[in-house]
Amino acid sequence: MYNSINITPNSSLPTEATVIAPKLPLSLAGAEVILGAILEPEKFVMPLAPSPMTMFGPRGACLISETGPLWVSDTGHHRLLGWRNLPTTDNQSADWVIGQPDFYHEGQNAKGTPGRATVSVPTGICRCGSGLAVADAWNHRVLIWKNLPEDSNFPADLVLGQANFTDNEPNRGSQLPDANTMHWPYGVLYHQGKLFVADTGNRRLLIWQQLPTENGQPADLVLGQPDMISRNENCGASPTAVSMRWCHDITFWEDNLVVSDAGNNRVMIWQGMPTENNTPCAVVLGQKDFNNVEMNQGIYFPSASSLSMPYGVDAAGDWLVVADTANSRLLGWKKPESILSLQGAAADALAGQANFKNKGENRDFGLPTRESLNWCYGIKICGQTAVIADSGNNRILLWRFNYGE
Repeated sequence: MYNSINITPNSSLPTEATVIAPKLPLSLAGAEVILGAILEPEKFVMPLAPSPMTMFGPRGACLISETGPLWVSDTGHHRLLGWRNLPTTDNQSADWVIGQPDFYHEGQNAKGTPGRATVSVPTGICRCGSGLAVADAWNHRVLIWKNLPEDSNFPADLVLGQANFTDNEPNRGSQLPDANTMHWPYGVLYHQGKLFVADTGNRRLLIWQQLPTENGQPADLVLGQPDMISRNENCGASPTAVSMRWCHDITFWEDNLVVSDAGNNRVMIWQGMPTENNTPCAVVLGQKDFNNVEMNQGIYFPSASSLSMPYGVDAAGDWLVVADTANSRLLGWKKPESILSLQGAAADALAGQANFKNKGENRDFGLPTRESLNWCYGIKICGQTAVIADSGNNRILLWRFNYGE
């Protein structure tokens, strides 16, 4: 996925590392509820056998409303976990499971063939109209439920990227993509009647102008590629305001489309909603310009304006929050009068690290705490609850986000 890059190491922490950075408006007490890994003194994170309480590398989560239900992509166990109501206690057991015969089994497609209720490396998950959509990445498809599942192994109603529920080849077995195929789709968003899919392995974003009604329905628009049959990384050339390398998550910041381009170590922002194929973004965060794409801008230590494999992104009020995954932190930008002023801008606040120059997992490579992060893949905010997929710690954090106060 990644080519070699040049990193300039430093022998010691810069002086900026001693400066306490502004914090995101998250509860100072840390996460109110932790799902998944149990916090135990002197115990490091280990892969966990599946159960109603455990997770293995969860990469996505969606709180449908402020009171629930909550759905989590338990990615490493190849299943979805559902809680009927917003969990209120640590390690609360899930009520439902989709993708496995019960809470105690794992394996891609339940170690069988793909179907309406199986998944393989599920990642992005979102509310979709009255139902649910899941980026079923290694089945190279998106599953859609017309209504929210309210039972275990409730079958999906619609599939995109494949002609049916049993096929799962990348790009339907072709070397080239098309408007109706996918290759490792990791992100999905439903917004104002439109469906967006980060078709990551094809280095593009697919857009349906209306919620699809048929299996395998082709997308209407593409960003990141000149047409529907191209899939080259950065369009086969140097990075630009158009190209993508590893797009992963999608949100809207008021009316502006935002896409995390993890492979280019940046977040792309458009002015408004693009209406034509291959529309260039207006600005990027994480890089000084559209052409440079190195991790942390080629410096070993991060800064307030650099990113390293940012996988997750969401907006709440004036805040845009980015899961800066390889730096094990969240960064937040406050919306300015014009988004054009954001080109390469420094973040206004962070969480997960003491300052903008630190990047160690669980702060200084320590044990997990209620406010530490370890390769956080996903961030979604519903009401005043930030739902964080803290993948490297095998857990989901429910953390109060006080943006309205």
